[in-house]
Amino acid sequence: MFRASILTLFPDMFPGPLATSLAGRALARGLWSLQTVNIRDFASDRHRTVDDTPFGGGPGMVMRPDIVDAALASVAGDRPRVFLTPRGRPFTQALAQRYAAAPGLILLCGRYEGVDQRVIEAHELEELSIGDYVVAGGELPALVVLDAVIRLLPGVMGAADSATEESFAQSLLEYPHYTRPADWQGRRVPDVLLSGNHAAVAAWRRAEAERITAERRPDLWAAYRARHPSVPVASPATAP
Repeated sequence: MFRASILTLFPDMFPGPLATSLAGRALARGLWSLQTVNIRDFASDRHRTVDDTPFGGGPGMVMRPDIVDAALASVAGDRPRVFLTPRGRPFTQALAQRYAAAPGLILLCGRYEGVDQRVIEAHELEELSIGDYVVAGGELPALVVLDAVIRLLPGVMGAADSATEESFAQSLLEYPHYTRPADWQGRRVPDVLLSGNHAAVAAWRRAEAERITAERRPDLWAAYRARHPSVPVASPATAP
């Protein structure tokens, strides 16, 4: 069983959306488990204070290393330990796959201005970001990370091929999708998808994935072309 442990000041935020859809059904079936740890439980004063002013001055408060250390020490298991922070390395599909292959995850949700650097170093926490923006705390990023990881666990997704054809699985964004009706408000499905020619469909989907990636994510496109130097500099648009 994949074991997820969340260290947070707001345990009531979990499981949240992870109790529904794929993740919720997998939780009910015992494919993964969730433990929430309230960091305030490790504060020693009557106000359950977990933060203090930063050395050197400046705005905001910083989560204390002794309290965060005690919370982390209470969680057992040889699992990746991740601190959700805007300054972390970007979360990617490759990381989701690595985490899904682990026995579980320990996720530390920061608040205020962050966590004392010493406890990050002492526990060798992996610092992880879900994007170039700032949210109020690590709880929403933790939900995002877990949702991305849980859907990759064996037995969670009904169609095993789904994970291999979606965005980022091949370092490309996903191709467009169409379903019935074939003609909707004068917009027709591309003829190749109605042809029954599986090789032609596969080629169209690959070309569309390359085109969309080149247009929208030049960083991914450059990395993809470095691995596939025979791919043209720009993939032509394919009209429906």
